[in-house]
Amino acid sequence: MLCYCQDFCYSQSMTDHSGNDFSGYLSPFSWRYGSPAMRSIWSEEHKRLLWRQVWVSLARVESQFGLVTQAQLNELEHHADDVDMRRSLEIEAEVHHDLMSELKAYAEQCPLAGGILHLGATSMDIEDNADALRIKESLDLVLISLERLLLIISDKIEHYADVPVMAYTHLQPAEPTTLGYRFAVWGQDLLISYQDILLLRQNLKGKGFKGAVGSSASYADLLGAENLDAFEQALGNELGIEFFPIATQTYTRLQDYSLLSRLSQLGAALHKMAFDLRLLQSPPLGEVQEPFSANQVGSSAMPFKRNPINSEKVDSLSRQLASLSDVAWGDASFSLLERTLDDSANRRSILPEGFLLCDELISTATRVVADLTVNEVAITRNLAAYAPFACTERVLMAMGKAGANRQDTHERLRLHSLSAWEEVRSGKPNTLLDRICGDPFFRKWLDPAELAALFDIEAYVGNAPTRARAFAASLRQTCG
Repeated sequence: MLCYCQDFCYSQSMTDHSGNDFSGYLSPFSWRYGSPAMRSIWSEEHKRLLWRQVWVSLARVESQFGLVTQAQLNELEHHADDVDMRRSLEIEAEVHHDLMSELKAYAEQCPLAGGILHLGATSMDIEDNADALRIKESLDLVLISLERLLLIISDKIEHYADVPVMAYTHLQPAEPTTLGYRFAVWGQDLLISYQDILLLRQNLKGKGFKGAVGSSASYADLLGAENLDAFEQALGNELGIEFFPIATQTYTRLQDYSLLSRLSQLGAALHKMAFDLRLLQSPPLGEVQEPFSANQVGSSAMPFKRNPINSEKVDSLSRQLASLSDVAWGDASFSLLERTLDDSANRRSILPEGFLLCDELISTATRVVADLTVNEVAITRNLAAYAPFACTERVLMAMGKAGANRQDTHERLRLHSLSAWEEVRSGKPNTLLDRICGDPFFRKWLDPAELAALFDIEAYVGNAPTRARAFAASLRQTCG
């Protein structure tokens, strides 16, 4: 029998090994998406531990100004990890304020020091600084996992730097490139995102301790206005984070918008890579295949299916990630004067889900890239079908250098290409080279061996292999 009382009794038959209760709605981010490490950072318990960390730091610095005794500080430090969710939720049911409920629960544990907790502070002095600490922890996880993905991509670039593949523009065959260069295209987008996220991490700031409207009036009364700069500097050193020089009741919500925009940018880079891989996995191209386990089921109706579900998941979750920055934009732009509360409810969702989405996207993309199967038979087949058309440009240039009329040459190449294209469309081999070598017009200026050399695909990838390898080296230098 299920129990729906406030103290969260669970039906044992509905829970998994990690304690998730499946008898009611669970967010996919509670158990399906994101790593345990990222979920831990955004857990309710960790949030309250950070609140307590901020309270202890505040008390420690206030003790330097004679406002807190050593005995009181010792008591706060002793109970800093003793979060009691049950008691806090009982209090919250009465006061309807989550931070005040935690404050009261902490004060109950500290009979000597409870009376000096939160001295001079407003709620957002605690919450916004704790959020900044959580964001910092989360960005560190994102950067570490993104570095791993970039290093795997650098391996792929080097391994496939010289492997020619057909390139496509407008989803039509264009000219050859190399598979390593294609990996470099994806890697460069991800590197841009990595560097932007790293810069944001380096410039991340907390609110500081500026009171109800940002004027620091309460702290000035406690410490004297002449001590406020030293007071905030000491707290910044305590918490290991810089503070905005200007704040209202909160830090500027433009920081949240910037954060989610950077995460969304990373999502765009991963979406493009996954979208390309989905296309390349389709049987008409068939050049790559994402990992597919022995017991994996592709379709409930069609047993033969090998759907690219991981790449599809990346694209699906990336689109969701992109939407969160719109909400953060509203939080930044609609916050009236010194503060309104219409950002509070959605920030409980957009910040953790933004990071959990990112976490899942990177880990999924890493598995796909690390275990990607490359089908070189399909690559060769596609090159044989379409690459000869790209070589007509080389023939046009060589004929011009030999003295042939450029316009006449272009027309002859066009006619042969159209005929060969119709053969390819009907499933026959590409006979363009044979057609050109058999045409007296071309043999007048170039012998068949010279013409055949112009159709050497590996010689028509420019300096793509060299630039790909150089980029792989720069990735290793950046992330190694």
